[in-house]
Amino acid sequence: PLPPPPARETLLSDLKITNLHKRYGSVEILKDVNLEIKSGEFVVFVGPSGSGKSTLLRCISGLETITSGTLEIDGRVVNEVAPSKRGIAMVFQSYALYPHMTVFENMAFGLTLEKDKNDKEEIRKRVENAAELLQITPYLARLPKQLSGGQRQRVAIGRAIVRDPKVFLFDEPLSNLDAALRVATRIEIAKLHESMHNVTMIYVTHDQVEAMTLADRICVLRDGLVEQVGTPMELYEKPDSLFVAGFIGSPKMNFIDGAKAAPFGAHTVGVRGEHLVIKPSDGVWNGTVIHTENLGADSYVYLEMGTEEPVVVRLDGVNSYKSGDVVHISPMDDKIHRFDAAGKPIR
Repeated sequence: PLPPPPARETLLSDLKITNLHKRYGSVEILKDVNLEIKSGEFVVFVGPSGSGKSTLLRCISGLETITSGTLEIDGRVVNEVAPSKRGIAMVFQSYALYPHMTVFENMAFGLTLEKDKNDKEEIRKRVENAAELLQITPYLARLPKQLSGGQRQRVAIGRAIVRDPKVFLFDEPLSNLDAALRVATRIEIAKLHESMHNVTMIYVTHDQVEAMTLADRICVLRDGLVEQVGTPMELYEKPDSLFVAGFIGSPKMNFIDGAKAAPFGAHTVGVRGEHLVIKPSDGVWNGTVIHTENLGADSYVYLEMGTEEPVVVRLDGVNSYKSGDVVHISPMDDKIHRFDAAGKPIR
């Protein structure tokens, strides 16, 4: 079991973004972003490449200036406040560890720059507490080159923890790790959030699985605009746009032209693969199997149905459908998503 976290003061770390714009010359990267994040929340910014999620994170950190609008932390406008004075710690995609320093020295480095605030004993306690929390105590005397990728990332997280921040910012911290390490480190970050429940965490990723598993709320960005903010299940069950419906969920939601989708009264009909059932006959739609993926616990059957992309049916266990088989499918009751011509939901 993890040791209890070090005693902390109760910190307020509400964050409010109002009418935020970010431009580089005539190019607008962020467009009128409005968002409130409550103290202790874990909020994930997710979206495709170029959506503005990392730029928004950098505006919060102070590494990018805000063109217009306001950023408040604890009710204080911090637009002009230096990054080091915002009470924020950031964990980057690259570990950015000093290769000639030990793990202990890397974690302590930021604190040693504040000699008037932290004596050697205080620094040692903070580093050792953070190392226990992240289970890297045995590695404190090692150099970064003697660590695995997952261990290095935990050192980078530990370096942020020792600063006792109000707000943690994570910029795609798992993207350099292999699949197994991604899962293990994702669990470590989730446990970290539970143990530091007063600290607000903001996490950027393009991986919607990370977003769904870590977030209290998800902020979906597209082309510099906020498409939707909500809990993972709110976005999964009630997407506010065709874009969010297609972005959240794996495999992605199937979209069928309303003219071909039987009388559902919509420009576009959406249904998730796990909400489609293959029937012996008399299905709502017919499709021809073009590919099957058996993954063990479940399987994906890809169908040609005259849609822009193949329709995917997600089934439990292993199945024996072969290329060329004609199958009949129907959506489960109350699992149809209907969208108008503008891509907005019809409810």
